[in-house]
Amino acid sequence: MIRRMTGLPLRLVRLLALPVALVLGWWGYSVLSPSFYVPSPTRIATAFADVWFTRRILDDVLPSLGRLLAGYALAALLGIALGVAIGSYRRLRLTAEPVLEFFRAVPPPVLVPLIMLVAGLNDTMKVLVIVSGAIWPVLLNTVEGVRALDEVLADTARAYGLRGPSRLWHLVLPAASPQIMAGLRQALSIGIILMVIGEMFASTSGLGYTVVLFQRGFQIPEMWSGIVLLGLLGFLLSLAFRAVERRVLYWHQRETHA
Repeated sequence: MIRRMTGLPLRLVRLLALPVALVLGWWGYSVLSPSFYVPSPTRIATAFADVWFTRRILDDVLPSLGRLLAGYALAALLGIALGVAIGSYRRLRLTAEPVLEFFRAVPPPVLVPLIMLVAGLNDTMKVLVIVSGAIWPVLLNTVEGVRALDEVLADTARAYGLRGPSRLWHLVLPAASPQIMAGLRQALSIGIILMVIGEMFASTSGLGYTVVLFQRGFQIPEMWSGIVLLGLLGFLLSLAFRAVERRVLYWHQRETHA
């Protein structure tokens, strides 16, 4: 118990040391070299409270999170479904591989004007922008995870007559889950980036729209507050994903430690 109590403050010091040092360095730079474009942390904190502790939480933050979660969920479902199919059938993989390599090489922001033409200027467009980039890490990691299925386990499942949905649920997905979760982790960060990019194009709400609006109005502390909020949201979503990942992969982590 004493070890836990002494270990907790040390862990907090390690976690907070670098953020505190960065904030102090930023504050020192803003004092020694005053710049209109690099406001002090105090001004940014004041702007943060004035901007985001208002209706903007409902008008901008929640719509952005809704688009992100919708695009992320759709990318996850499509990526896992297509990845399992492509990874399970060699002929399908050989047929689809050139097309996958081509579309994976296209930067998702380049597709934004095309998606705008096809889907229109609405939330569907912004969700599709997220899907266009977030699907690839999920898809490719799922393919590799399915392809790396242990032959001994596959033969054992075949001997016990495990086929169809039962084989998929009890063998393929659990075996590929470590790489699937790795792809989902990458897709989350990509989804946040594309959420902002999608909202910068012909939008009237969202965090990306608000940051650009402040930048065009030379409201620099308010612009920085939006950037800080995006960083905080990304950090909190990452923590939530780690909690889910620990529950999903508890058996894998147990075997790794063993």
